[in-house]
Amino acid sequence: MTSIFKALADPTRRQVLQMLRTGPMGAGALADAFDVSKPTMSAHFAVLVAADLIEAEKSGRTIMYRLKMSVLEEALMGFAQAFGLQLTPETPTTTAKRQPKEKS
Repeated sequence: MTSIFKALADPTRRQVLQMLRTGPMGAGALADAFDVSKPTMSAHFAVLVAADLIEAEKSGRTIMYRLKMSVLEEALMGFAQAFGLQLTPETPTTTAKRQPKEKS
């Protein structure tokens, strides 16, 4: 859990996670979104991979990163529960809008 909090402590890494919510992205495209050097972004990616928040898939010279949402959700749920909050993952039955009852 410590590695997850270390990863989430940095605003650049949080922004990378947010960008990956829309789907997998290449390392170059992610790095281009920030005003830092590519080696600095590589270090950020390494921290996120070590925390198991993202996974990397290499194809030739391209590295694609993918968000591991279940790991992030588990960590956040564990953190909330440590403070006595009882959260449950959203399910279609809890998030669906209820239909008004018809009057007879």
